[in-house]
Amino acid sequence: MGVLYKIRDFVHSSIIKGIFVKIRDFIKVNYRQYILWMALPFMLMDVFIYIFGSDISYVSYNVLSPVFFSLAWIILFVFLPLCFKRNTGRFLYLLFSILFLALFLVNNVYYSMTKTFFDFSLMESAGEGAPYMIEAIKNCNPLVYVAFSIIVVFIINGFKKIPENKKSNHELALVVIVIFVTLHLLAPLTLGKANTSLTWSSWRNPRNIYNSFNDANKSIKVSGFFEYSVRNFYITFLKSEEQISEEDIEFLNTTYDNGKIHKNKYTGNLKGKNLIIIQLEGTDKWLINKEDTPVMYKMMNEGINFNNHYSYYNGGGSTFNSEFAVNTGFITPLSYTRNAYSFNKNDFPNSLANLFKNNGYSVNAFHMNDGEYYSRTVNYLNWGYDNYYGLSEIDSYSNYEHYLDRELILNEKFNQLMFKEDGNFVDYIIAYSGHLPFNNTNPKSVCKLLYDIDVHEKEEAGEVIDFVQMSEEECARRQARETDYMVELLLKNLEEKNLLDNTIITIFTDHYLYTLEDQTILAKYKETSNNLINNTPWFIWGKGIKKNKVSKVTSQLNILPTLLNLYGISYNTNNYIAEDALDSKYNGIVFFSDYSWYDGNVYVENGEVTNKKKISKSKLEEKNEYISYITKKNDLTLKYNYFKNKSSN
Repeated sequence: MGVLYKIRDFVHSSIIKGIFVKIRDFIKVNYRQYILWMALPFMLMDVFIYIFGSDISYVSYNVLSPVFFSLAWIILFVFLPLCFKRNTGRFLYLLFSILFLALFLVNNVYYSMTKTFFDFSLMESAGEGAPYMIEAIKNCNPLVYVAFSIIVVFIINGFKKIPENKKSNHELALVVIVIFVTLHLLAPLTLGKANTSLTWSSWRNPRNIYNSFNDANKSIKVSGFFEYSVRNFYITFLKSEEQISEEDIEFLNTTYDNGKIHKNKYTGNLKGKNLIIIQLEGTDKWLINKEDTPVMYKMMNEGINFNNHYSYYNGGGSTFNSEFAVNTGFITPLSYTRNAYSFNKNDFPNSLANLFKNNGYSVNAFHMNDGEYYSRTVNYLNWGYDNYYGLSEIDSYSNYEHYLDRELILNEKFNQLMFKEDGNFVDYIIAYSGHLPFNNTNPKSVCKLLYDIDVHEKEEAGEVIDFVQMSEEECARRQARETDYMVELLLKNLEEKNLLDNTIITIFTDHYLYTLEDQTILAKYKETSNNLINNTPWFIWGKGIKKNKVSKVTSQLNILPTLLNLYGISYNTNNYIAEDALDSKYNGIVFFSDYSWYDGNVYVENGEVTNKKKISKSKLEEKNEYISYITKKNDLTLKYNYFKNKSSN
C-alpha cells in the first residue's frame, strides 16, 4: 500500500498535476477543432485493416493489446506535430500520413491477393514478384481503393486543420513521448505471459506471437496496424541477429563442406512418377491390420514396409513437427525452446517442395484445417509449396463433416485441385480422422460422426438400433477405418483418372496414439516403458515398387532423402541430418527429444544401454558422439538460418 500512496502523491504533486491539467485543457479546447480530424485518418487505417482481414480465423488474442498499441501510435502521430511550429508540424503529420497510407495500400493489395499481410522480408525477393504487381493491383478488392480514397480526403482535411503555432512547445513534446512510451510498454503486458516451455499450442499464445513476430496475420491481430508495421520493419532490418560464435561457424562450415551427391542402386527407380504423401493422424501401428484398415494393410505388405519406423514426439506440436521433418529434413531443436512452426522465416532451399518443383512438379498440400492453424499457410509457402488448401476455408461445413477424411477426396473442389492430369504432381495430404476425443457422445468427435453414419445406414436397412456407448479403443479402430476409406477412395479416383499406374503413394503416421485417455490400451500392443512407444507405420506403395520389408531403424527424417533418391532428384547428403533408408551403407538409428537413441539393437539413455543388449564400449561411444553431432548440426542450422547465410556469403 505504501507504494500506491507514493504513486498517488506523485500524481497529485503540483508539477505533475500542472502538466496533466495543461494536457486536459489543451485537448478540451482543441479536440473538435483539429485533434479528432487529424486522428481520424489513422483510426480509419487501423479499422479498415481489421475489416479487410476479418476472415483471419486466429481470434485468441486479448483485444486490449492492439487498442493500446494503436492508441499510443495515434497519440504520437497527432500530438507530436502539434508541439511544433505549423510548417514543422505539417511536415511531420504529412510524413506519418504518407508513410502509413502507403503501407496501408501495400498491405491490403497483398492481402487481397495472398490472404497474408505484407512482410518487409518479402522485399528481399521483390524482383520475383514484380511481374505480378500490375495484376495484383488490378485484381485487388475494389473496396480497398474506396477506403484509400476516404482516408486521403481525411488526411488532407487533417493537414489543413493544423493550427498556426508561433513557437514550438518542447515541454509538451516531451510529455507526448513519455505518454507514448508508457502506453507502448503497457500494451504487451495485456497479452499475458509467453510459454517458458515447449507446448504444441504456443502458436495460439498472443505473447508468443508478439515476441516471435514471424506470422504476419497473427502478428497484426495482436498488435494493430501501426505497431505491426514498425515492429516488422525493426525485426527485418534493424534487429541484430544472434551472434554466431567462431566455434559454431567452424562446426557448421566443416559439417556442410564434407557432403557428396547421393547415388545407389535405387537412384531414379521412380523417376517421372507422381507422388502422394499421406500423413496419418495418430494411426498407430497396431491399427494397421486386416480387419480395421484392410486397404492400407494390403498396401503396406505389397510395398516397401519400414517395419522399424519411429515418429519423433515432443510437446511442441507433434503433428506439425512431422510435417516439418518430412518437408525440410530437420526436427524441432533439442537444445533450446523453439517450435517447428516458428521457423517460417528460415531458408529451406533443399525442402521437398523446392527440389520437386525444380524438377517440374506442381506441389500442393491438403488438410481439413485452415491455414492459420500452426501457421501452415505461411510455412508451406516458405517451404516452396504452390498452395496449402484447407477444407474449412475452401468450402462451408455446418456439422463438422470436414472432420471425416473421406471429404478430402469427396469434396469436388479438393478433388479437382488434387488430381492433376497434365504434368507431374506431388500431393501432401494430412489426415485428421484419427484425432481425439475418442468417444461417440461428443458432437464434435469423429467417432460420434461415424457412429451416426453407421446407425443411419443400419436403420435404412431396416434394423432397429439402440444407442451403444463405444469404448476408446473401439472409437480409435472405427476412426482408423475412416482414414482407410479415404485411401480407398483415393485409389479409386486415381484409377478412374488413369493416374494410378504412374503414381506412388507413401504413408506414414505423425505420432503414436498418445492422445488416448486410457494409456493401458497401448500396453496391449506395444512397448510403453520408453521412447520405443513411438514405433509407427511408414511404407511406400505403387506400380514398380517391389515388396520389401526394411528392418533398419528409421524416423520421419529419413523420408525426404529416401524419396529424393528414388525419384532421381540429385541432393547433397549433408543437406539433411538423416540418410536414405534404402542405402546399403545406412546403419539405422533414431534419436528422441531426451537425447536417448535406438539403433535396432541397443536402447540408450543418458549414454548408457538400458535394454540389456550387447554393444562394445567403443561402438557405444562412437554412436553417442554421432547423436551429439547430428543434434548439434540440426539445432545450429536452424538457430542461425544457415542456408540463408551460406547463400549470401
